[in-house]
Amino acid sequence: MACKKPYNPTVIDSAKSYLVVEGVINTKDTTTIKLSRTVSLSSKIISNPVEANVTVESDAGKNYGLVEKSPGIYILTGVTLSDGPKYRLHIVTKDNNEYRSDYVQVKNAPPIDSIGFNLTAKGIQIYSNAHDVTNNTHYYRFEYVETWKFHSLYNSSWISDGSDIVRRTADQQVYYCYKSNNSSSITLGSTAKLTHDVLYQTPIIGIESTSEKIETKYSILLKQYALTAEAYKFWESLRKNTEQLGSIFDAEPTQLAGNIHNLNANSDIVIGYISAGSVATKRVFIANEQLPATFLVSYPYECQLDTFWYSNPHANGHNDVVEALVPKIELAAFDFGPDPPAKPLGFMGASPYCVDCTLRGSKKQPDFWK
Repeated sequence: MACKKPYNPTVIDSAKSYLVVEGVINTKDTTTIKLSRTVSLSSKIISNPVEANVTVESDAGKNYGLVEKSPGIYILTGVTLSDGPKYRLHIVTKDNNEYRSDYVQVKNAPPIDSIGFNLTAKGIQIYSNAHDVTNNTHYYRFEYVETWKFHSLYNSSWISDGSDIVRRTADQQVYYCYKSNNSSSITLGSTAKLTHDVLYQTPIIGIESTSEKIETKYSILLKQYALTAEAYKFWESLRKNTEQLGSIFDAEPTQLAGNIHNLNANSDIVIGYISAGSVATKRVFIANEQLPATFLVSYPYECQLDTFWYSNPHANGHNDVVEALVPKIELAAFDFGPDPPAKPLGFMGASPYCVDCTLRGSKKQPDFWK
């Protein structure tokens, strides 16, 4: 009803690119640091890894070089760092920019006491319990990796061998698969205002009752980090800037103040905060049998079965029909015609995403699965 014109704010095409540093100096296990650069909102590039030399340095004078595992991913493994010294990260990029984090004290995460879930109006809410007997942690951050077993909507028992439609072997089954997902939100906990350092039922992730994550079996590996007050303030500001904006009641965005600095340009912004310490982990499984029978999974795709005639008397045998249909369709388990061993007269088929679970997951069962 009115004139319209495109709104293209300058930030969309901004040429500025900031270094992003993700990771923790893990004093008791593998340290993994991810380096990347931000891209403009209009860019078609999603991943922008950074090539660099990365070193962990202690204020006791010891240095530990990280190895590039894949583009932008650097690891330090097989080294146990003592709790006494302070540590920092030293980065020299391929374009000779040099970055250092501030020295940070080691803060080891206390054990995770338990992981459970509560029923909600929408599904389940997974939570974590933890406490520090020394009453010295106060600030926590959580990450997780979730894995679940799911199945396609229809079970395909048939496959083309190039000239005929035959039954699938056990290795050719595409009904059950596994899928994993890393946490993408920032989850924090604080006991700074409490008398005792106890976290009770900290919300980790909510899963809707219609999600296929819980249709068979679900597993979550929770990682718990201990933070300093300064690190907690950084992550809280990052969470507000990225997850709590969009309404007139939200706080205005603030500039992030991390602990990583460009030694060649003090005004350069580096996104990230380096902490040091051990990480507490715990894995639990949730089986569908533990959930209410009223939880009904909603398949993520629209699926319809259609009939495909197998034996066509007007073609020279049925192979012409097979060659025309098989490249375009996945055959479901349903067939019709005379009883075995006679060949079926026809089949029911559906689109690949309704039949082949490997298009969204992997048939390989994880080593930790039980």
